[in-house]
Amino acid sequence: MKAVRDLLHLARKSITFDRGTEFVSWPHLQAEIGTQTWFCDPSSPWQKETVENTNRRVRRWLPRKRDISAVSDHDLKMICDRLNATPRKCLGWKTPAEVFREKMMVELDQAPYPQKQ
Repeated sequence: MKAVRDLLHLARKSITFDRGTEFVSWPHLQAEIGTQTWFCDPSSPWQKETVENTNRRVRRWLPRKRDISAVSDHDLKMICDRLNATPRKCLGWKTPAEVFREKMMVELDQAPYPQKQ
């Protein structure tokens, strides 16, 4: 919740989860910050291909056997930053952070990158 709360409401209108037990507190997202939550159908990982791909990438730093409760918030933030700064073929070799920024700026009716004078 802490990670999502600071985003513009536009960027956190809804979130789709897989059916993992780590999302048992989902009702708090809507109650506390107004984020609508959705869930994939059981045994339908293709409904969240990006999650499956990201999970594979995250396993480089967080193998399944690692106790995630022992990982600091700072280390988790570093992993997120690294994932969001990695160019992706499916995004035309842009980073997820670049695409997110562009989408938010378009929604706010602003140019994503200032024009050079």
